[in-house]
Amino acid sequence: MTSSKKVIPKIDYGIILTLMLMALVSLIAIYSAQKTGQYKVNFVPKQIQWYVLGSVAAYIVMRLDSDQMKKISWYAYGICAFSLFGLLAIDALGLSKEFFLAPERNGARSWYQIPGAGLIQPAEFMKIFLIMVLAKVTSGHHVKFVHKTLKSDFWLLIKLGAVTGVPALLILKQPDLGTALVFIAILLAVILVSGISWKILVPLFAVSGVIGSALLYIAVYYHELLQGILEPHQYKRIYSWLDPWNFRTDEGYQLVNALQSIGSGMTVGKGFYNGEVYMPESHSDFIFTTIGEEFGFVGASIVISLFFLLIYQITKTGLDTKNPFYSYICAGVVAMIAFHVFQNIGMTIGLMPITGIPLPFISYGGSGLLANMMVIGIVLSVRYHYKRYMFASDEE
Repeated sequence: MTSSKKVIPKIDYGIILTLMLMALVSLIAIYSAQKTGQYKVNFVPKQIQWYVLGSVAAYIVMRLDSDQMKKISWYAYGICAFSLFGLLAIDALGLSKEFFLAPERNGARSWYQIPGAGLIQPAEFMKIFLIMVLAKVTSGHHVKFVHKTLKSDFWLLIKLGAVTGVPALLILKQPDLGTALVFIAILLAVILVSGISWKILVPLFAVSGVIGSALLYIAVYYHELLQGILEPHQYKRIYSWLDPWNFRTDEGYQLVNALQSIGSGMTVGKGFYNGEVYMPESHSDFIFTTIGEEFGFVGASIVISLFFLLIYQITKTGLDTKNPFYSYICAGVVAMIAFHVFQNIGMTIGLMPITGIPLPFISYGGSGLLANMMVIGIVLSVRYHYKRYMFASDEE
């Protein structure tokens, strides 16, 4: 009998290959989407630039081990929270919508204007640091409370909720409901894998479900009761989501065009650069409509399959590691990507209300793509810093 020892590679080339395929899809879709002429800018070179910059950032992050991530997590979280508060302060001062430091775009002041870099959205980077802090808080809590009780579990739940609540509320005030919901999705994922007793989680989720359903019912039929909570444009988005054809010249315009665009693609699509339906923001939030119209059900299915593959790879990474901190991070990353994909694709087919959430790694975006690549860098660091050996034996 002989035995052989095989060292698992420090680099997860499977994830890198998946990202390369997504980058190719992104560049093809963005190039074709630009024919609408909404913007007089070629976004393809800019997307390549952000992918290159994101790859460098991912490599740098990958070199950080779990201890280094824990040390910087609270500092990075604090800086991002302060920047989010700064946006609200600028807005509260009543400065011009075109104020050079933080201009308003699409009714929200969510960006800083950085010379030479363009618009930077702090909320995108806060997703990274929120995941890191939630992982640190959860792993640290279990080290401190070795013997679990309902009291210790409840205390952990409060800490996780407080950490998430601060940035979520700041982002909600911008207003940016879509991004705030991403934070909630990340929180729920970490809670589910944190080991908190189901005696606490079942009643919590049940009550949350009832409250959410009740608020949606009130928003549709008794919206006057929510005055001051939801903005007028948010009411319109709910109504246009439920009945887009009656609002096709207003809030339902994008959804109607998205449905026509994807539907007209049928099975194999109209072909590259042959899209005919005009779709605003087709290079960013509505990039999936370009894919659906020009490459049909087949092309759309391939893109969705790439996301399933990426989520599977990240999930496997989280399950393979024996470092709880990394496991919680992978759970948060999976939730972040999955929610983005479900919400973005869902809003283009009428399954979800329209929000300004891009399709990860596919939509054009500076801050969003850079932040997503940094998140992948964190996932790659799991294998990079974790030496594991596989033993095999064969009988001669």
